[in-house]
Amino acid sequence: MSFWRVLLSIIFPPLAVYDKGCGSILIVLLLTCAGWIPGVIGALVILNKSNTNQE
Repeated sequence: MSFWRVLLSIIFPPLAVYDKGCGSILIVLLLTCAGWIPGVIGALVILNKSNTNQE
C-alpha cells in the first residue's frame, strides 16, 4: 500500500479504490455516505486486502 493511496483514502475514500472494481467503489461510496470514518476504514481494508493477495 503506497503512501499516496493511503492519503487518497483519507481525503476521498471511493477514489482510492477506483481500480479494485465497481463493487468496491460502491461499498466504499455507501460507507462514506453513512459517515466519513467508515468510508476511510473500508477503503483501507480493501486496499490492504488486495495488497496481501499480490504478495
